[in-house]
Amino acid sequence: MDHIGLFPLFYFPDIGSAWLMGITGTIHILASHTSVGAAMLFAFLAHKAYREDRPELYEYMKKYGMFLLIFSYVIGSITGPGIWYTATAASPRGISALIHNFVWVWATEWVFFVYEVIGVFALVYFIGKIDRKTHLKLTYTFALASVGTLMLIIGIISFMMWPGTDAFYVTGSASDAFFGLNTFPHMFLRIGFMIMMSGVIGMVISSALPDRELRFELTRKMGLVSMLGGFLTLFFFMWYISTLPESAEVLLDLYLPDIIATRIGLMVAFSLYFAVAVFVPRLINQPLASVMVAVVLVVGLWPGEKLRESLRKPYVAGRYIYSNQIISRDVPGKGIKSEVEQLAQVGFLGASPWIPDRLRTITPENRLEVGHLLTKRACSNCHSLEKGGKFRPLMDKVAGWDAATIKTFMQTSLATGAIPYMPKIALPEAEFDAMAAWIATQNH
Repeated sequence: MDHIGLFPLFYFPDIGSAWLMGITGTIHILASHTSVGAAMLFAFLAHKAYREDRPELYEYMKKYGMFLLIFSYVIGSITGPGIWYTATAASPRGISALIHNFVWVWATEWVFFVYEVIGVFALVYFIGKIDRKTHLKLTYTFALASVGTLMLIIGIISFMMWPGTDAFYVTGSASDAFFGLNTFPHMFLRIGFMIMMSGVIGMVISSALPDRELRFELTRKMGLVSMLGGFLTLFFFMWYISTLPESAEVLLDLYLPDIIATRIGLMVAFSLYFAVAVFVPRLINQPLASVMVAVVLVVGLWPGEKLRESLRKPYVAGRYIYSNQIISRDVPGKGIKSEVEQLAQVGFLGASPWIPDRLRTITPENRLEVGHLLTKRACSNCHSLEKGGKFRPLMDKVAGWDAATIKTFMQTSLATGAIPYMPKIALPEAEFDAMAAWIATQNH
């Protein structure tokens, strides 16, 4: 029997496997983006402190740096491996594609990251212990290492949305995978958000300073930094969405009304907050500033990351690996062959090595159990399978449908690839029968 390289299935109830990775990643991004944004902010503050001989700015940098060590580097060090763990469990072929394409890029990123970690400790603990010019140079190199880390990671993440050029499929080249229409808009979008986050976090620190005048001055500056970052984020987001693949544009059209409604409200709320910081800094206190960090995470960052994850569907990486781990096209440069036709002939029951022998042949007795297993294998990377599940609940989308209607939908849409944001899954009729039967029982 010819098996394909599927891995054992991981499924997290009510949430779905992929979204567990997304939640972990969102927390990590808040920490890591704050780190890179703070690195650029530190370079600005250190330059200002050195040129204007303002030692009080070094004290602010020290407080900010201590917060950064705990908030960004401790949380980031926990959630970073958490992403690797959840991604490997939820999408093993996706993470494999990234490693096989970018192993040396990732190795280079780790060099920058190690310098970044050492640099933040040096920046904090060497304040007042080395001469200011040397400290300024150290701050500059810390900022460069942080931005270098960002650039390398963004090239990898952008590949998940769309390889650099179509030449990648022929050459398999890392440079063809890395540099594309989406890479630089994505990078500058992230930089804008990082600058904004450095200002938002900066207000948490500045609002607790005992010196009233310094507190007001730095709160104003952090408000201006946040405004600049917010403007850059909005500007480069418009560039970013113009570089999306066709399937993402279809999804964007579906999501756009909600995006416009929520984003306009967020922009107004954040703009008012930043304006208050600039013009009435005495109103910014530490509880308010801390709450705004949580607001950015919950209503700012999470919807944005959720949107990005959604827009690259039905693919998980490179537009050749479906979210359900099936390879959808030939990639001659990597020696990869499409598995869609083989799956249509033998189905998941014949192609997956992880199917129990007692379930490889569908019988009236095991049909529902097989249908449950097949639905998990085919659908659970995008959908939660429980009624009322948290993310894209499959049962809610087909509520009221009977087995015949469900089967017809799968055969006329999934099997033909008619829906551009869903994988093309052509299975033997018996497997569609089993899936439709099980899904119909869950509706009741």
